[in-house]
Amino acid sequence: MTGNILLNGKKKRLEYGAVAYVTQEDVMLGTLTVRETLTYSAHLRLPTTLSKEEVNDIVEGTIMEMGLQDCGDTVIGNWHRRGISGGEKKRLSIALEILTMPKMLFLDEPTSGLDSASAFFVVQSLRNIARDGRTVVSSIHQPSGEVFALFDDLFLLSGGETVYFGEAKMAVEFFAEAGFPCPSRRNPSDHFLRCINSDFDAITATLKGSQRLRDKPTSSDPFMEMATAQIKSALVEKYRDSKYAKMARARSQEISKIEGLEVETKSGSQATWWKQLTTLTKRSFVNMCRDVGYYWARIVIYILVSICVGTVFYDVGYGNTAILARVACGAFITGFMTFMSIGGFPSFIEELKVFNKERLNGYYGVAVYTLSNFLSAFPFLVTISLITGTITFYLVKFRSGFSHYAFFCLNIFFSIAVIESLMMVVASLVPNYLMGIVTGAGIIGILMMTSGFFRLLPDLPKIFWRYPISYISFSSWALQGAYKNDFMGLEFDPLLPGDRKLTGDEIITKYFGVTVDRSKWWDLTAVVVILICYRLIFFIILKMKEKASPFLQEIYAKKTLKHLDKRPSFRKVPSLASSKRHQPLHSLSSQEGLNSPLQ
Repeated sequence: MTGNILLNGKKKRLEYGAVAYVTQEDVMLGTLTVRETLTYSAHLRLPTTLSKEEVNDIVEGTIMEMGLQDCGDTVIGNWHRRGISGGEKKRLSIALEILTMPKMLFLDEPTSGLDSASAFFVVQSLRNIARDGRTVVSSIHQPSGEVFALFDDLFLLSGGETVYFGEAKMAVEFFAEAGFPCPSRRNPSDHFLRCINSDFDAITATLKGSQRLRDKPTSSDPFMEMATAQIKSALVEKYRDSKYAKMARARSQEISKIEGLEVETKSGSQATWWKQLTTLTKRSFVNMCRDVGYYWARIVIYILVSICVGTVFYDVGYGNTAILARVACGAFITGFMTFMSIGGFPSFIEELKVFNKERLNGYYGVAVYTLSNFLSAFPFLVTISLITGTITFYLVKFRSGFSHYAFFCLNIFFSIAVIESLMMVVASLVPNYLMGIVTGAGIIGILMMTSGFFRLLPDLPKIFWRYPISYISFSSWALQGAYKNDFMGLEFDPLLPGDRKLTGDEIITKYFGVTVDRSKWWDLTAVVVILICYRLIFFIILKMKEKASPFLQEIYAKKTLKHLDKRPSFRKVPSLASSKRHQPLHSLSSQEGLNSPLQ
């Protein structure tokens, strides 16, 4: 794309703050209410100097402006809780973007999927925003007659060519002057699309080829005895030399010469970094508390599994058979029990969608989001670790002592945190529920194979599996620390009665290939380092996706252009017209009568 963007006659970039964009998909946290969603968004972006009362006044004013008073305290809704309607959700999406009073508002098909009443309400709200002195540009999906009447200007595009640009109410007059009048009792927008969308020709040709369309109504209008592609070409040629095109060009030149006041460019957010961090942390924590599937379901499962583990290995003792039992129990806890943390992946995917949408409009930075996510999850991870650690530690009766109990719980905590961080990395690369879980489970499975339980670390193939996989596997470090925490300082019965007792140091060194020359706390430190690395990788991926996005879009656009010729709407002649299998195309009037069936 080429050209210049002029704001008040001065070249400008469309930056955060001056421009807002409402996506077609309404992406919000379903556990929050309408008022909470707007309030958190206001705290994230409005100046920190504003008092709480001033922020609340802005939020309430926005709720009033968008007609959301009746659902202000209703949750948006998610997979397990019913919430607001589609129209209310769309108006909330718009309300989120007008909180900061942007100069321009872009919307992508805001009425898609809405009934006629909801669509009218949404467009009427947009009209009120425009009357407030802001520019609203929206693509629209098959508007009704009432919705179409609300628009001031209309820009009709077909195959990348301008069919009409000017006042919406003058479009009917232009089509009539071009020889394609809008039939009475027909929605003007339907008539416009019927004239310029060549896909209708392909549909008709297909129906004729399958012998499903045999009738050919006669038409008294000779101009309608042509294919839609021909009608479009005629309209494009007509518009180029029309008074409407001249008026549009003249107006554009006139506006470009006007040098008004300098447009104030603000950053996407005027809140301080600390304000953003506290607001995001609080919002994420509230979402985690209310979303049953995020942590609560996992906590219940962890309690049940911990009781099962504790009863299966109850009072494991110090006999010779207890050696293998302790090893198996430790491996299960640090491996399989922490593996259950992938259960929160779907909920995190939903939260990541909200981040992508808010980042698009410059709400906050990647670093704030990465840190706030960990801080908000911290209480839940501590709860899971303490519950799991306490139940299993005292039922199994691992080596007693508070330091051993503390290490045991910390080991579980950091192992779960590593799994969650790894799944965050997967989510940033594979933003799909099923593929993400499969990918994450596969990676964790590979890491668990090199933990030292299924095959001793010294026996692993040196190339790849021992170096570097076992060293970047959190489970190998966590399991070594768990062995040292439980075995060192204990004595166990020998295999044969009468032999000397086996020391814990000897067992983990000789039988399980774990060196005791470094402290268990160093093993725990290695797990923490891996955790930090995963968080940094997550941060880098999000940053790189931002940087690479324009280049990827350019490549995708070039690839798309190569395939555009295959679409009927981008061809001069319909794709099926030259096929011998199909009958010749008939006029628009033969496909749909000019007059309404009611006439």
